[in-house]
Amino acid sequence: MKDKLNINQVTTGQMMGLMLLAYIFSFMIRMIWVYQFHGNPAFYWDGQMMINTNDGYFFASGAQKALSGLHADNPRIPGIWGYGLVFFTTLFAKITPFRFETIILYMPAVISSLVVIPIILIARLYGKSLWGFFAALLGSIAWSYYNRTMTGYYDTDMFSAMAPMFILYFLIKSTIDFNLRSALYAAVAIVLYPFLYDQGQAIVYAMGIIYGAYMVWFHRDQKTTYASLILIFLSLLPLGLDKPVTYVVHLILLGIVYFVLKQEKIKEKNLMIISAILFVLFLWLGNVAGLILHKIFTYTIRGTQESGLHFYAVNQTVREAGKIPFSVFAHRISGSMLGVFIALIGYIVLVIRHKAFVLALPLVGIGIFALWGGLRFTVYAVPIAAMSAVYLFFVIGEFIRDKKARYAFITLATAAMIYPNITHIIGYKVPTVLSHSEVEDLVKLDKMASGKDYTLAWWDYGYPIWYYSDTSTLIDGGKHDNDNFIISKIMQTTSPELAANLSRLAVETYVENNHSVVTKTLFDREKDPNVLLSELENPAYKLPKKSRDVYLYLPYRMLNIFPTVAVFGNLDLTTGKAERKIVFYPSRAIGNRGGVLRFSNGFSFDSKQGKLLVGKQSIPVRYFVMTELAKDGSTKMQAQPYGNEGAYVVVYMKSYGQFIIMDIKTFNSMYVQMFILGKYDKNLFELVVSSPYSKIYKLKK
Repeated sequence: MKDKLNINQVTTGQMMGLMLLAYIFSFMIRMIWVYQFHGNPAFYWDGQMMINTNDGYFFASGAQKALSGLHADNPRIPGIWGYGLVFFTTLFAKITPFRFETIILYMPAVISSLVVIPIILIARLYGKSLWGFFAALLGSIAWSYYNRTMTGYYDTDMFSAMAPMFILYFLIKSTIDFNLRSALYAAVAIVLYPFLYDQGQAIVYAMGIIYGAYMVWFHRDQKTTYASLILIFLSLLPLGLDKPVTYVVHLILLGIVYFVLKQEKIKEKNLMIISAILFVLFLWLGNVAGLILHKIFTYTIRGTQESGLHFYAVNQTVREAGKIPFSVFAHRISGSMLGVFIALIGYIVLVIRHKAFVLALPLVGIGIFALWGGLRFTVYAVPIAAMSAVYLFFVIGEFIRDKKARYAFITLATAAMIYPNITHIIGYKVPTVLSHSEVEDLVKLDKMASGKDYTLAWWDYGYPIWYYSDTSTLIDGGKHDNDNFIISKIMQTTSPELAANLSRLAVETYVENNHSVVTKTLFDREKDPNVLLSELENPAYKLPKKSRDVYLYLPYRMLNIFPTVAVFGNLDLTTGKAERKIVFYPSRAIGNRGGVLRFSNGFSFDSKQGKLLVGKQSIPVRYFVMTELAKDGSTKMQAQPYGNEGAYVVVYMKSYGQFIIMDIKTFNSMYVQMFILGKYDKNLFELVVSSPYSKIYKLKK
């Protein structure tokens, strides 16, 4: 009796069954997060769990606009054809019975789990569907891929690694069956990939170039080689048309060219010339070298700009865009240090045995680039790493004669690779972007603000502010450029007049100049930007005519990142040097002996003597301030002065159990005064929303 699950004899029906099993496994693993937080009221809004990635609100706002016309005055909202995610979300909302909030919550799990299909299909090309099945179990839930495609992670990352695997499948298939139709399918997938994942252009460019080199080097004598290259290079050629016209025209061109190549007997020499011309046009018009270098520099540049005015580079402060140690890299790709070495060895063996897998080098390469470029790049290498590791298990299994023992080894080895990833998933309890109470505050803002109004906030909160309050922002998750300086300066300045004047000036300038970068417009007028900043402290500064209301959003959750926020505005723009050393250390008390409080950050505070203790060093404190939230939402404050020689203030936020050590100037900053202490200039601002989670002020100027 034949073994129905023989590596080389899995039927099409059985293969479909394996795909279904792998898909269900991937999807159900993504339900662990839902199970863990099901029923937690803090994670729900309007009867549904909320999403857990800030960027998701960018795409969700675009879908809101397409479905109901919201955000009409917001210049940053994406159109329905700008991103495939917005298009498909809108489509699903119209054709399915599910609520919009349900669609954006579960769509990542539904879409990303499709990665199991190309993994199994690639393995089937070599008659080893079981290899694909085991690899799909691992690749679909491995650390980095799971993190960026889990339930609630509503972002284009759900397409980032899944779609290239389909491209890879058709490219490899075309090197095996030499069927022009396989190259056509690969070309179609290449055309559509940027629609699904806008940052993926460099990936498909690299895959196309390697495919061209591979075909010319290994298969230059095959009849379909140059015809296939024509289709691939044509798909890579930028047409310079608007969306969605560019996709439609591209697909029509591919269909016409495919039909001509199939019907007409074109001499091989002419095919070579045409493919060479298309390749040169692709390199030229696609600005291939420039695009790849731009991506590298974007994720490796650190610190301040070195030419012109010296603004701080945002990538220095974004965790996923910073260098990572090898151990983190290994865990995110394969779940363990051992796992990534197994995958590396497996990939080498795989390329030696099946040289077409060299076409996966761009995915492997960009995964390795994560060591310098940041966490986000590891996701691309995950499916290939899974295939490579499991392939090595199958190669080792060839030396085990007993079939049951062989499959037992492969199963256990794969399970050992999966285990640390499952452990990670169970412990990966990420919260939703905002809590129910925080959303409540933004919805209150929505009820009082109009669609043309602006809310000034740090860029982390830009997209959620769009979605829940229907107001615009100066900076957000995709526009965190030099204008970070403006928001940071407003938050940290000690001058209420500067904060109010800069808020009004920035918003009106942004609107008047067609939403261009504000700092470029404002500071180009002055040789020394410090002159303008000094003038803005004058209550009589002449501001542009008010055209809309402006709100200032100060959330509690910004407290822990305030030192990072302050970095951007704490600069002399003419030199790039910090204006002062900012001290702002949030902490919690872990002990109290005789009036000496010990904090979790290593500091101690002698409340009787008014001194901070760090090791053997004693630092005088000027004030000890205690705040407490009253039932009416106001903030009560008590202050204990110690002496004017002290340069620091210790603040105890009693209602939060939070201590903060800060310097005097930071204590007088707008964020500390207006949020922590609830103190503000009533001639300049009006407190319109107040809760333990945020304070929102309306600008009176």
